[in-house]
Amino acid sequence: MKARWLPNPALSLMLALLWLLLNNTPSLGHLLLGLFLGWVIPLLVRGFLVEVPAVRRPLRLCAFMLMVFYDIVRANLTVARLVLGPTRNLQPAFIEVPMLIENEFVLSVLTSIISLTPGTVSSGLSPDHKMLLLHALDAPDIEALVAEIKTRYEAPLLEIFQCSRT
Repeated sequence: MKARWLPNPALSLMLALLWLLLNNTPSLGHLLLGLFLGWVIPLLVRGFLVEVPAVRRPLRLCAFMLMVFYDIVRANLTVARLVLGPTRNLQPAFIEVPMLIENEFVLSVLTSIISLTPGTVSSGLSPDHKMLLLHALDAPDIEALVAEIKTRYEAPLLEIFQCSRT
C-alpha cells in the first residue's frame, strides 16, 4: 500500500522542502501546498524515474565529488586560457568512449560530469549504451582523453555504485 500512495518518500520530502525554500514564507498554507506537491509529483512521474543503485562506498563518493568540483574549476581556467588565446591552436574532436556502466542512473551521472566539465560535452549514446560520443574543445591526444575519462570518472563510479556490464 505504501508504494502505491507514496512511491518515493525521499523525493516527496525533498520537493516539499524545496517548495518551502522557494517561497521563503513559513505559513501553514505553503506547508500544506508543499506537502501536496511532494505527494502528487512523484505519483505523476513514477513511470519516468530510474532506479538509483545503492551507494556502496559513501566516503569514496564524497572524495569523488570533491575531485569533480576541482576538475570543473581547473577546466574553467583551461577553457578560459584556450578561448582567450589563439583559436587556431585548438583541436576540437568528436570522441567515442567505450562504456562499462550499464545502470542508467550511473551513466547519466557520468554524462553529466562530462558535460559539467568545461571543454567537453556528452553528445550521444549508442542504442546499446556501450559507446558514449562526446565532443572536446581541444583534444590533441584522443587516447589520453579516453583513458582519463575511464580512469578518473568511470572506474570510481563503478566502484562507488558497484555496477558493471554483465
